[in-house]
Order: sequence, then C-alpha cells, then structure tokens
Amino acid sequence: MTDATTAQPKAPLGVGSIIGESFSILFGHILQIVLIAFVPTLIGFLISGLLTGFDVALGVQEPDFSNPGAGIGTAVTFVINMVVYAITTALLVQLAYDAKLSRPIQIGRYIGPALSAAFPLAILTLVVTVLLVIGFMLLIVPGLWVYAVFSVLAPAIVIERVGFGGMGRSARLTKEYRWPIVGAIILAFLIVMILQIIAMFVVGLIALAGTVGMIFAVLLMVVISTLGAGFLSILVSLLYARLREIKEGVSVDQIASVFD
Repeated sequence: MTDATTAQPKAPLGVGSIIGESFSILFGHILQIVLIAFVPTLIGFLISGLLTGFDVALGVQEPDFSNPGAGIGTAVTFVINMVVYAITTALLVQLAYDAKLSRPIQIGRYIGPALSAAFPLAILTLVVTVLLVIGFMLLIVPGLWVYAVFSVLAPAIVIERVGFGGMGRSARLTKEYRWPIVGAIILAFLIVMILQIIAMFVVGLIALAGTVGMIFAVLLMVVISTLGAGFLSILVSLLYARLREIKEGVSVDQIASVFD
C-alpha cells in the first residue's frame, strides 16, 4: 500500500523548454521588442556617452578615474542604467505574456504599469546588484545563488504590484528551485555574452571610422543590448510564470489578466 504521507515529487522547472520558448518569443516578436526597448536604451546610452565619453560607453576604452569627474559620471551613469533597465524590463515582462498567449502586442497598454513599477524596481535592482557583487567576490557561486533567489523580482513587482516587497516575494517563489534557475541563467548569460563579444568586436571596428562610424557603432550597440535585455526579460517572465504554476496553480492567462 502506498503511504499517503509520502511527499509528492517536486515538479520539474523545465529549464530547456523555458529557454526554447524564450528564444521563440524573442525571434517571433523581434521588431516589437526592439521598438519597446530601443528608445529607453538609446536615451540611457546617449546620457552615459555624454557623461563618460562614447568610447567608454561602447566599451572600447576604459574610464579615466584620474579625472575627478569620471567617478561621478560613472556613478550617475550606473543609476541611469538602473532606471532604464527597470522601465525596459517592466515593458518587456508584459509583452512576454501577451506573446505566450498569442494575444496582440499593445505597447501603449504597457506604459502605465511599467512607469508605476519603475521606481521600486530600479531601487531593488540596485540593492540586488550590490548583493550580487558581494556574492561574486565570494568565489562566484554565492553570487549565482543570490541571482537565483531574486531572479523573478521584476515580474513580481510588475504583475503583482508588490512594490518594495518584491525581494521577499521572489525569494519565496524561487525556494526549492534555485539551482535549476542558476542553470538557466548561466546558459542564458553565456548566449548573451557570446553575442555581445561578437558585437563589441564589430562595434570597435566600426567606431574607428570617424563620426559616421561612431554613430553606427552606437546604434548597433543599442540594438544588441536591446535584444540581450529582451531575451533575459522574457526568460525571467517565463520562469516566474512556471513557478507560480507549480506552487500556486496559477495559469499564464490568469497572470496576464491583471493588465486587462
């Protein structure tokens, strides 16, 4: 006789299918993703270039910290990038669910929820980034674990409107699934990193061709950054949806209904 008290086996996260579906959504809606993320990314990149120099912003030159203003410019650039990340991620989270459900992509409908989530998302992303840096200084593995704990911070804030409770909500959802999430994140980052290394090489060559080359290099870098951010945002959104399905029995259409 089967022991009724025996714990049920933990449902698999399905990392492979989530990554595959993330790519499917990315390439299936690449124009909308570029359109959504391009403008905030470009604005942030231009401000960064003006503050630190476009060669530094493009990554083809190291910042000169011997200049007293360089440190301030770098700090302001970091804050701006956090805000841009927050707005872009909040927009893309909503797109990911509409795309998964084969619903029309309605960019105008995403703006209100994205702006309302931007402030807590930017602040908590900054906090998580500090924790990540500390974790990676402790031999990398703690940093990966921290990333996994807070990996669904963005969709929790955007979808559930938990505000500054996003870190706690993410920690609860990811409990018991953090190492599979680490595997998904490592694979995703490797893919994005390879694409960005190739892009950086091309950008470096283009940037050498004078002012026109610099303009094209900036635009190419923004597009590559946009696609990388799009892929990671979609991946995180699908991880969040899968975790809520496993733990709370909530379907994707129920998650997306908060925007109706």
